[in-house]
Amino acid sequence: MKYKTITSLVVGICCTSLLQAQEKPIEPVVDSTTLPTVLLKSISIQSELEKTPAAVNLLTNKELNRSNVTLLTAAFNRVPGVYTQEAALNTNRITIRGIGARAQYGTNRLKAYFNEIPITTGDGQTEINDIDLDAIEHVEIIKGPNSSIYGSGLGGVINLYAYEPGEERSFGKVSSTFGSYQLLKNSVSAGYSDKKKSLFATYNHLQSDGYRSNSDFDRKSFNFNGTLYSGETSAISFIGNFTRLKAYIPSSLGITDFTESPEKAAYTWGAAKGYESYDRFLMGLSYTQHFTENFKNTTSVFINNRDAYEPRPFDILKQNSFSIGARTKFNYKTELFSFPTEASLGGEFLNENYKGSNYENLYEDFPDQGSVRGSQIANLEQDRNYYNLFAQLNLQLLPKLKLVGGLNVNVTDYSLTDLYAEDDIDQTGDYQFETIWSPRVAALYELTSTKNLYVNVSKGFSTPTVDETLTPQGLINTTLKPEIGWNYEIGFKGTWLKNLYTEIALYTIQVNDLLVAERVAEDQYVGVNAGKTDHNGAELMLKYNWEVSPFVQIQPYASANFNWYEFDEFVDEGEDYSGNDLTGVPDQKINVGIDLLTESGFSFFSNALFVSEIPLNDANTLYTDSYQLINLKAAYDFTILKDFQINLNVGVNNLLDEEYAVSIVPNAVGFGGSEPRYYYPGNDRNFYGGVGVKYLF
Repeated sequence: MKYKTITSLVVGICCTSLLQAQEKPIEPVVDSTTLPTVLLKSISIQSELEKTPAAVNLLTNKELNRSNVTLLTAAFNRVPGVYTQEAALNTNRITIRGIGARAQYGTNRLKAYFNEIPITTGDGQTEINDIDLDAIEHVEIIKGPNSSIYGSGLGGVINLYAYEPGEERSFGKVSSTFGSYQLLKNSVSAGYSDKKKSLFATYNHLQSDGYRSNSDFDRKSFNFNGTLYSGETSAISFIGNFTRLKAYIPSSLGITDFTESPEKAAYTWGAAKGYESYDRFLMGLSYTQHFTENFKNTTSVFINNRDAYEPRPFDILKQNSFSIGARTKFNYKTELFSFPTEASLGGEFLNENYKGSNYENLYEDFPDQGSVRGSQIANLEQDRNYYNLFAQLNLQLLPKLKLVGGLNVNVTDYSLTDLYAEDDIDQTGDYQFETIWSPRVAALYELTSTKNLYVNVSKGFSTPTVDETLTPQGLINTTLKPEIGWNYEIGFKGTWLKNLYTEIALYTIQVNDLLVAERVAEDQYVGVNAGKTDHNGAELMLKYNWEVSPFVQIQPYASANFNWYEFDEFVDEGEDYSGNDLTGVPDQKINVGIDLLTESGFSFFSNALFVSEIPLNDANTLYTDSYQLINLKAAYDFTILKDFQINLNVGVNNLLDEEYAVSIVPNAVGFGGSEPRYYYPGNDRNFYGGVGVKYLF
């Protein structure tokens, strides 16, 4: 009844207001050597990147396509402070400033949105590569605890924005990418644009046999989005994304197999032919209304559904999650005590219904047949509600001094229903976390018209996942608390001589009530609040635009982060790890590259990634080796018959054939005398190429 009531409420909102509209971006006209002005959409009050007092990085469509086009997250390691581990095409872990590094599998402790629709589930899990690269215009990453706008997400927020044709002509496009491990990606897309509407749709099919055994991958994805403009004062936007995936899982390896046979799958996963498969869709509508020149509202409604089936050696997991929600935001420009002021006030609501059931896996009774489903051994349903109110005030106190204040109020509650009656354990129960207030105070001082200094103090939090809320007996752990973090930061953003852009940030983050996932069985983790961590770091980014001649441009870039992350107070099962390095994250990451662009259409992209050693366990007795990766790509764009644009490209990843661990399992445990399986081997040297044909109408 509760779920139906909430659903009716949100549907009612749908009837009166429609998802966040995409306003036409402002792109100032500049000469070819001057770096363009960048306007951010992800912050509550739109502002220029250089004049935003927070650590926000933007990846343009060009930057996202500098390398292989199979994964959206492949470009994230170019952002200082962000570290992405790609265990497989369907498995990644994204950490921001060390937050989320100790997650056992996948990404948590951050928030992700696609055109303001939450990709992150109600309990904090994020799978971002369901959104294909062809559907993305750009990505904005807010780093560190900044819950004043988006609520839960201790590490930060990743905002994806859908591709829009903009002012270009209508077009149709087909492309194919092929490469090592039987990689094949076929895509078709179309766009239409005029003064009143902008429409885009793309379909792609991505397949690969993978570098390792039992790693076949098959994903079909369809995305459509558009904006309908009604005069100068209103716009309606819509978006839909559908994904069907089946990906086999090689899992992690022990040190012996990792060094001697990295192409192998873990024995049990290979024997069971373990995989994950799911259908997922998200849809949303948005309406933006300008009531006056200084007052507007944007209201969004959305739904998100995932129906999954995952055979694993120890059991078979069947899941379904359905979420529905709404987000609204009012923006107002005025003067406060004669100071120019911009204010934003809004709220977000999300209800997620999760159903999960487990079955016996009888693969050992049916050799060579893969996973065979047996009798049911668990059946749970969880209903989670997320209420979020936020406000922000920008005050231009002096001509060169801007103050920013923000506040977020969050309430999260959930109920668990045990639908399995064959045992003596009843897990049914309700729980609500304490109301969390997340303030933010920041200031930006304009040293010159192109150089800015900022300070930022902000609070963030992350709630436990579904699994972490259960005790070893399967009951709700009512003593569990969300992780809370405070971020203190000073930074500089500036442009030198029109064509050199620099960013420097120094920060410290203190995390309290650290959530620790203790492994109590083959696939059972129990969450406990076990201590505190300190995240101290320095980040640097450089971008340079050098016009060698009217026909050739060279664009070198570099990013680096140097971290000093450690456990401040951490005692786990009687072991004191205070002062140890934080598990699962490198203390250095450096990314450098050079882009060569020519008027003739030829371009060349080079990138080198350096990653230091990573602690494998909390005791710091084991570390991975540091590694270096070099990736190269060349492309040629030309036009034939006036309206046909052709793109040819070829590239190589891991040019030096480095042997390295692309991802790890923190604090892995060996069962039955086997080695702990810490390591996911990275791909060896591999090649790819592609061709695309675009017709302009």
